[in-house]
Amino acid sequence: MGNASCIFVGCIDQASVGIVEKWGRFEKLAQPGLNFFNPCAGQYLAGVLSTRIDSLEVKIETKTKDNVFVQIISSIQYRVIKQSADDAFYELQNPREQIQAYVFDVVRAQVPRITLDQLFEQKDEVAKTVLLELEKVMGEYGYNIEHILMVDIIPDPSVRRAMNEINAAQRLQLASVYKGEADKILQVKKAEAEAEAKYLGGVGVARQRQAITDGLRENILNFSHKVEGASAKEVMDLIMITQYFDTIKDLGNSSKNTTVFIPHGPGHVRDIGDQIRNGLMEGKAGIGTSSNAHSD
Repeated sequence: MGNASCIFVGCIDQASVGIVEKWGRFEKLAQPGLNFFNPCAGQYLAGVLSTRIDSLEVKIETKTKDNVFVQIISSIQYRVIKQSADDAFYELQNPREQIQAYVFDVVRAQVPRITLDQLFEQKDEVAKTVLLELEKVMGEYGYNIEHILMVDIIPDPSVRRAMNEINAAQRLQLASVYKGEADKILQVKKAEAEAEAKYLGGVGVARQRQAITDGLRENILNFSHKVEGASAKEVMDLIMITQYFDTIKDLGNSSKNTTVFIPHGPGHVRDIGDQIRNGLMEGKAGIGTSSNAHSD
């Protein structure tokens, strides 16, 4: 009578690990590839666990230190530790619920200690704290936490509207400051330009008057030398008559609708010349009288 044996063959996929039991108790881990089991000896494949990275999204609603309710969306990436696959298989019935519960606990313990602004600034620190706590706890159950990402932080809608209004007001205030500085610079530059223009205008008027004086003196001297017997007074009267007619011509060519009534005729021109000369003579006489009175 020969010996009889019964052997079953099982194939474990890559990135997986099998749980082999013998008479209901864990015996060993079955590695990827072809595996043999002896049912007559009580061996059988109790289950297969994937060692690929799995992802779990957790939504947590909590409150910050400044009493703002926020919803935090985090993504937890975890995997079964191959060497501790038996712990992962036997210890936890639903690892996803367990991970979610620990994330809730850690986040709700950390976030109320900081303000909303600090939460946005320190979200990586919060994720790191959750990662360290989960690694310590879930490592005992055969799971490794690879990464924790704070995907989004969503404040209450009313808080978001208020934050947007504050941001808009700050930007408008900053824009007003910049606009005021720009207006100030424009006014300063305008004042400087006006001052420079007035200065240059004064210089131009002074040069114009100097040129007129020099021209009159040169004309009088030239006329006196070329016309014998002509006195300076006669030459001055002739120049005044010429200036008088030039003024009449300029008034006539002016485009402005302005009416000017002035006496016209040779006699009136002579009267104007006499008045100017008398004024000059009275001015000189007044200066002389003042000097004599001062000397007395």
